[in-house]
Amino acid sequence: MKSYLLVIIIGYLFGCLQWSYILSKTFLNVDIRTLGAGNAGASNTVISLGWKWGVLVAILDILKAIISILVIRYLFKISHLSESVFLLYLNGLFVILGHDFPFFMGFRGGKGAASLLGMLIGVDYRFGLLGFIIILLITIFTDYIALGTIAMNLFLLLATIHFNLGLGPIIISALLVIIAIYLHIPNIKRIRNKEEKGLRGTLKKKIKNI
Repeated sequence: MKSYLLVIIIGYLFGCLQWSYILSKTFLNVDIRTLGAGNAGASNTVISLGWKWGVLVAILDILKAIISILVIRYLFKISHLSESVFLLYLNGLFVILGHDFPFFMGFRGGKGAASLLGMLIGVDYRFGLLGFIIILLITIFTDYIALGTIAMNLFLLLATIHFNLGLGPIIISALLVIIAIYLHIPNIKRIRNKEEKGLRGTLKKKIKNI
């Protein structure tokens, strides 16, 4: 029980390193949640502040999940997926929960796409590579990061089931899918009503303004 609590605390605290909020407040004196889609994450940073800030935030959000899982791997001497993989999934879940619901921001954070990618890389780099390809292709094909994020969550669930990684990881993966869909309901509604800002149009507009 103490091991699970430690894994949860480490994951949540790493997740609370809310880089879009920290950077926008520190360097631009603005709360990223007051701009664009109204959340603190890499995709909204791209939309609101430009692709350079967005890429920086995405990299940092990916790294925090990777580092958190590496800490767990070190503490519990985990080197293969067959060894205590549930602890890696549990840690990744709470990194994403910390990112989505940071305590110091009134539990209003981001939507966890970059952190999920970092979790995938931390669990198995091959998962990370496939996850990156999926979110990239779906985002390019549909023009919406929200749909790419949901697809990447679904990939984690299907991969976890396919490789028979255990009931615990399957439950966590399913929970992450539910969280992703719930957080993206406003995006889905805007996409349906053709009101959501597409990535291509946003990037073209930002590049023209450089």
